[in-house]
Amino acid sequence: MKFSVQNLIKLGNVDSVYTIFGWVRSKRGNKQITFLAVNDGSCFENIQVVSELEKDLKNINTGSSVRVTGKLKESKGSGQKYELIADEIELIGSANPESYPIQPKAHTLEFLRENSHLRFRTTTFSSVFRIRHAISFAVHKFFNERNFYYLNTPLITTSDAEGAGEMFRVTNLKPGEKNYSNDFFGKETYLTVSGQLEAELGALGLGKVYTFGPTFRAENSNTSRHLAEFWMIEPEISFADLDDVIKLAVEMIKYIINYVLENYKSDLIFLNDRAIKEQLKLKKEARDEFNLLEKLNNIINQDFEIIEYSDAIEILKKSKHNKKGKFKFPVNDWGVDLQSEHEKYLVEKKFKKPVVIINYPKEIKAFYMRMNDDNKTVAAMDILMPGIGEVVGGSQREERLDHLIKRMNGMNISKDELWWYLDTRKFGTVPHGGFGLGLERLVQFITGMNNIRDVIPFARTPKNIEF
Repeated sequence: MKFSVQNLIKLGNVDSVYTIFGWVRSKRGNKQITFLAVNDGSCFENIQVVSELEKDLKNINTGSSVRVTGKLKESKGSGQKYELIADEIELIGSANPESYPIQPKAHTLEFLRENSHLRFRTTTFSSVFRIRHAISFAVHKFFNERNFYYLNTPLITTSDAEGAGEMFRVTNLKPGEKNYSNDFFGKETYLTVSGQLEAELGALGLGKVYTFGPTFRAENSNTSRHLAEFWMIEPEISFADLDDVIKLAVEMIKYIINYVLENYKSDLIFLNDRAIKEQLKLKKEARDEFNLLEKLNNIINQDFEIIEYSDAIEILKKSKHNKKGKFKFPVNDWGVDLQSEHEKYLVEKKFKKPVVIINYPKEIKAFYMRMNDDNKTVAAMDILMPGIGEVVGGSQREERLDHLIKRMNGMNISKDELWWYLDTRKFGTVPHGGFGLGLERLVQFITGMNNIRDVIPFARTPKNIEF
């Protein structure tokens, strides 16, 4: 009977005969006995295959795919609980050791990015992508348990939800043609940067909805923090204020981390050990105070710090980093947008815990955020996490038609283009809010990976469209 390696290890029925399929991660031995480490991707652990068969196994190498039938035994060696004593080994697909790139030795992450089609077979990346799956599954589980409805919002749109203007154009016009009335949709269209505006429409009828899908941004940022294509989780709740939005976001983050801790322990232990080794390469003052597992447990066991934007600015202005010129972007005036170095200071130096910053200046936030009574700030919030910075951005939405129109006029947002959005404020408007959580940022935090390109299967970045 065919079994996955995961089920084989879970069952542990010693002396039973099993058939497994997988890829060879390593091979060692001599003329009398051969040891194969076989993994099928179903779990972190390999199964050790022990062969004393007379059959020549010289064509089976690292990267080869095999079918193995044998009897399960308790392992006498260290590093594994069970091993499979082979009665039969069949080579399914060979891998020439002279040309197969992923040999059993240390490879740089850059090298593995260039071989993204094969990196799923490595220990590091199989763990990363199992955890990415776990996070995605936990997202749906979290919202389903709280009676949210999953909404699919358009990938092709005419609106720039964020107002940043960094969008990819979608067209079937011939090169050089600019008469968009002849285009497929009859007007200029783009790949979406957010499903939020459409999610609001859903929430203002279904009560609670969430979107979970790809979003796109034509931002020419070739850094370890940016992607041109990434996945966003965007819930929206009706009859809600900013406090409700914050509560939902914090609850969701803790739920997801707890789910991964409970169900993917082996992967996390491996990634924790890997992260510790990476930390040891850094100068002492640059190392994290906590290891990966400690950081994850700290998140679910402590309250998040909630502070006003104005208070955050005062803390930064008075900090030693600001006075001694350690900030690349000095903080001198109220109204500046916070940089990653400022977020890092607040989270890792000042509070040593996740920080929620609320009530930002209206000038640095989007048109749809609700104006506060001071007429200077909006009911917005960002959640900052240790080592990664902003993971969540959200707000209470502006439900008052006159205030919304005033903001749109002030920011040159077309009312004709968003007539449908304004209609929701004309007919049965209610207080509501939501947030966006970047999946890749959360995967980075939970796996301890430093580069965002290492937590998405096939990264899309400036000048990079392989695979």
